Parts: sequence; C-alpha cells; structure tokens
Amino acid sequence: MALPRRTDVVIIGAGQAGLSVAYYLQRLGVRSGVDQLVLDRGPGPGGAWQHRWSALRLGSAHRVHDLPGMRRAGVSFETADRSRPARDVVGEYYGHYERFFGLDVRRPVLVSAVFDQGADLVVRTDAGDIGTRIVVNATGTWGAPFVPYYKGVREFAGRQVHTSTYRDAGEFAGRRVLVVGGGTSAIGFLLELEGVAAKTFWVTRRPVDYLDHGTLDLEAAVTAVRDQDEAARAGRALPSIVSGTGVPKTRRIAAAIERGLLEPLPVFDHLDRFSAVWADGRTERIDAIVWATGFRPDIRHLAPLKLHEKAGGVTVTTGAAERDPRIFFAGYGPTASTIGANRAGRTLARQVFAALGQTTSPVAAIRPEDVVSARPREEPAPKTGPIDHVAELMARFFTDA
Repeated sequence: MALPRRTDVVIIGAGQAGLSVAYYLQRLGVRSGVDQLVLDRGPGPGGAWQHRWSALRLGSAHRVHDLPGMRRAGVSFETADRSRPARDVVGEYYGHYERFFGLDVRRPVLVSAVFDQGADLVVRTDAGDIGTRIVVNATGTWGAPFVPYYKGVREFAGRQVHTSTYRDAGEFAGRRVLVVGGGTSAIGFLLELEGVAAKTFWVTRRPVDYLDHGTLDLEAAVTAVRDQDEAARAGRALPSIVSGTGVPKTRRIAAAIERGLLEPLPVFDHLDRFSAVWADGRTERIDAIVWATGFRPDIRHLAPLKLHEKAGGVTVTTGAAERDPRIFFAGYGPTASTIGANRAGRTLARQVFAALGQTTSPVAAIRPEDVVSARPREEPAPKTGPIDHVAELMARFFTDA
C-alpha cells in the first residue's frame, strides 16, 4: 500500500474517536487523504468492535452512540437491528460512514513507532514512514489487554483467554470455567456460558456494586468521569470507569442473581496446573480461565517520545500531551467510549486546527480564530460543562435489556 511521505495530520486509529476527529477536521477544511491521513490497523471498518465476540449484541450493557453526522449519512444505531452481532452492525455502519463523508482511511496499516525529528514527527508504519506536524492518537485500549499476575498463572495447563480473544461460549462446552473480573463483560460471559460450560466460577477483587434501578447513576457517572479527567491531567494511570460507577442491574442480570448464577468468590490465592486455590484452602479444578480484567491505553508506539510520567500515565490537559503538544489524544481518559466521542472529537479537532494555524502550511492559511465560527450547525454547544455533559451521556450508556 502506497502512503504519502508527508501530511499535516496523522490520525492513528479509525474507531469512534478517530473517525469523529477526522470528520470535524474535514469540516474545518483539513482535507482527508491530503492534509490529514487516517491509519487503521484493522482489516476492516468498525474499530475494536470488529474483534468482539459473536454473541454480543447492541443494547443492554453494550451500547454504541452515533458518530457525528451519522444520521445525515442515513444510518443510526438507534434504529439498528439488535438481533445481529454488534461487530457486524458497527462494521457496516462505520464503513458506510467513511464512504459517505469521504474519510480516506488507509488499512490495514500498523504503526510501530512515532519519532521526534525536530520540526516534524515521523510515523513509522509497516507501509513506510510518514512525516507530519501533528499526530492524533486514537488507538483506544483494545490492543493492550491487561491480565494481572498471580502465582502459578504461567504454569496453569488449561486454556486462558482475555476479553480481547474471547469468541464464543461454544468453545468452552463441557468445561469448568473460571471468569475473573467484576465488570459488565465478565457478567456477560457468565450469562453466555450458562448451560454451555459444565460449571462456572466467578471471582472479583471487590464486591460488585449493582445499581438497582438498572441505569447508570448520574452522580456516580460524574465522579467516575472526573476521576478519569483528573488522572489524565496528573499523568497517573487511568482508573476503571466501572469500578467507580457500579453495574446496572438489568432484568436479565437480576434474574441471573435470583437463580444463583452471579455469586462471586474472592480472588484465588494462586493457581496450580489444573486448579485454582484459595487462601482458606478451597480448591477447584479448572479447565479454562476467562480474564475479563480490562485494558490499558494502547500507546506503546509513542514510547520513543517519552511521554510517560513517573506516576504511570501521560499528562493530557487540553487534549495534547504536556511533554509534546504536537501529540493529541482522542478517546483517552474521560472520553474513551462512544458516549463522549462526538463532543471530544469536535473539541479536539478545533484544538488541532488551531495548532496547525500556528505554523506555515496550506492548512495554516485558515486562521485559528475561525475555528469557533466553523462549529457544525446541527450540533450546538451544550449548556453544561464538559465533564457534566459526558456524565449525562454516561447515564444513558446502560439500558435495560
């Protein structure tokens, strides 16, 4: 695949965050495929959704919000077929969105590193190097699964999968399966494995906080998003959203609790070749482990820029890395889901546009102060502040099944 040797903006990742930024930049006059280049490592459209397990459907605890302008493109997740696999629907809709708006996404392109070369940045890919003035990192977390270390985990002889590699409950038919994690994915796996696996065990590090009303609590959402924002600003490792908000008790989850399926155990002490062993001596034979233990930001390719702080994260204040203001982050911290992609994409695009205007190039001929006047008409500025607005959207993230 031939890539241009130079462009003004490189967006790494074509999930909801990357597409949102690309859409708004294009509306500001930053031409897709000319002034901006979107790179994606996936084989097709859909971002991380194209890799999710086949049983996952839209709705319930996994909801996808429309990208900016999506209704104008003639599609909306609000009216999507919820009986089909989510990965298929999202892939089709994102692909249609890219074509409709002419977002020139190049795939599959793997970015291995980003280097500082003075006035320019160099994005190293498996299809060649690209010089650019600005990088928008929108790689999300799917490529950086997190599995905690426990004694014996490397010696365990059974099968181990992570949320990122889980495909279908049928692969565990007749097996004794241990699910690790306290979020919605872990609960979803337990529900799918019921009646398929011979027996399931569930362990969590802390008690699961169920929300009896079946929807995300607004106050908890505000706190969770603020925690994410504060961590990003302080350069700390980002906390889990679910750990700060709880799990909505949908009708399906409530029924599973009632019949005794969702009864978590404390985390085991260690593993041996064929069993999980608890501190009190309890031992259970295990054939497979499903690690529903979350993800970390997938930013390993930015390592040459040395953006990490001693606190474990990257300091991101107004969208850009404090250590290098040419590196912008989309879908990082409080905006790392479809509920915040639209607002964050517009804000970040305006910041990128302003940064382009501070240097010389064809794009820079557009004045930075024109950014505000270029705000899309169909999406007026909200009345609430950014954190409250995201939290308000989060309150609609979980819907009753």
